[in-house]
Amino acid sequence: MVTIVTGAAGFIGANLVKALNRRGDTRILAVDNLETAGKFHNLSHCTIADYMDKRDFFEALQNDRLDMEVTAILHQGACSDTMEHDGRYMMDNNFSYTTRIFRYCQEREIPLVYASSAAVYGANESFREEPACEAPLNVYGYSKLAFDQFFRQKAQYEGLTAPCVGLRYFNVYGPYEQHKGRMASVAFHFFNQYRESGRIRLFEGCDGFPHGEQRRDFVSVEDVVKVNLWFLEHPEISGIFNLGTGCSRSFNDMAVATINALRATQGEEELTLEHMLAQEMIEYIPFPQDLRGKYQSYTEADMKSLLQAGYDAPFLDVTEGVARYVAHMTGVQISPT
Repeated sequence: MVTIVTGAAGFIGANLVKALNRRGDTRILAVDNLETAGKFHNLSHCTIADYMDKRDFFEALQNDRLDMEVTAILHQGACSDTMEHDGRYMMDNNFSYTTRIFRYCQEREIPLVYASSAAVYGANESFREEPACEAPLNVYGYSKLAFDQFFRQKAQYEGLTAPCVGLRYFNVYGPYEQHKGRMASVAFHFFNQYRESGRIRLFEGCDGFPHGEQRRDFVSVEDVVKVNLWFLEHPEISGIFNLGTGCSRSFNDMAVATINALRATQGEEELTLEHMLAQEMIEYIPFPQDLRGKYQSYTEADMKSLLQAGYDAPFLDVTEGVARYVAHMTGVQISPT
């Protein structure tokens, strides 16, 4: 019996494999594409039972040649580049791939937890798991919404033979995202900017928000992993659920949290945003023209559905979550004051 994790060498996938290992589960089939240089490092300290390239895995599903007993599939594999414009490539990776996995699970009564995205909401100001709130701004967001719609239709008109849960990730940050390049979290980019130059660059105001005050629901990958595993423990639940904190924070807040976490590793005192601006630790740069009309200036997960499902564990605040992330990246643990 194995648990399959797709995108296993990726950001959230690798964190899930590590969490399963901590629970004593090493019966894991890791599915991924290791053509990206260095991506294998995310799995190098994990224990798995087997590895399969994602193309071989998809072919095995199509031809019914996956010869193993499967307890559950955690489907994290996807193209997550919001600037990718090739719609055919995006739909192949994020829609067709997921529908094949879904059918495989339903045919064999295997629980499935898959990664959706808050990108399905676009520029809306309400973030509920309802069609009225869904209006993606790019083909990535649409590819995620397309499968959510497919799942809803199957669940409503045909019923489910096995549990299926879609998790709409908001802005996830945390360890093992270094391979993502420009698509890594702002926490990752802020950390590297400050270490390299002593300064963090934020966008100037847009969409009615002052400089650096665009707001996102930043959620630690630690919490994302906990929710994924919680659904494996509750196979009686199916549906689509937001996965954020329910509390938006500004990019200024994220920059302050990052700088203060790094200062703490050097034994330096915390500073306020005003002090950081005065010392030119934060710089505001013009908003990119190619992002206008394609950028979510505000997100905040409506968490009612997840709470009503029974999940009641607290989520890490940005200050604590970023401090833990910085401690991971620097190797310096800071004792709480």
